[in-house]
Amino acid sequence: MSVAPDPPEIFDRAAEEGERRLDQSWLELVSTSFIAGFTIVFGLAALGISHAVLEPRIGDAAKLPGSLAFGLGLVMLVVGRSELFNENFFDPVATAIERDDSWLVWPLLRLWTVTFAFNLVGGALFVFVLSVEGALPTGTGEALVTVAEEIVHRGSRGMFADAIAGGALVALLSHLLESVDGVGGRIAMAYVVGILLALGPFDHVIVTVLHVFFGIQFGADIAVGALGRVTAVVTAGNVVGGLGLVTVSHIAQVVGARDERD
Repeated sequence: MSVAPDPPEIFDRAAEEGERRLDQSWLELVSTSFIAGFTIVFGLAALGISHAVLEPRIGDAAKLPGSLAFGLGLVMLVVGRSELFNENFFDPVATAIERDDSWLVWPLLRLWTVTFAFNLVGGALFVFVLSVEGALPTGTGEALVTVAEEIVHRGSRGMFADAIAGGALVALLSHLLESVDGVGGRIAMAYVVGILLALGPFDHVIVTVLHVFFGIQFGADIAVGALGRVTAVVTAGNVVGGLGLVTVSHIAQVVGARDERD
């Protein structure tokens, strides 16, 4: 019977994974970020298709199978080792904490800004592809428009709170992935987090912005300024939840455990 690793062991694994992520070449980082962007669009498309098919029959209960469908997109992303913004908070910061000679400010900024930008580029290009007439089943576009308009019409305070939760969930995924062994465990963790993210729904900036962009492509009446507000609010919430809540608290947990051992 395998024993779950303790917090310091999880932290050591995270620091090793963070080293790999920070040491990526420019081409590798751009490519993996781009791949993550279009991969997550598969989850959004599955969510829209599920809503289009099931909502007329079962009403709001369609959110559950829609969330189950979206979770598969996150599984594909994690198994494929793609680079998703916010999911790459915990591991690289663990690496920076372990370094005695540097806080790795530039490598961290490079990782996060490139990931953010090319997640959106890859996702937006694939949204264009799937927005072509006839690419998705009838009714999917209308379902995506409805969700996109619901997103932009929320108040900033509620959106910020949902983004804190979404940022915490996705950053927590990094921690959970280091606590399990084998592909099966990684799939289970990714799927559970994906379901919760969609079921909330809790905002992750890449998922949310691409969802809104999907709606715009299908005719949603959303101004550029509204999309900009969503991007700014959700990004801020993800940073607070992912870095300020999950990453800092787990670092404090490990520091406390090491002090107790010493």
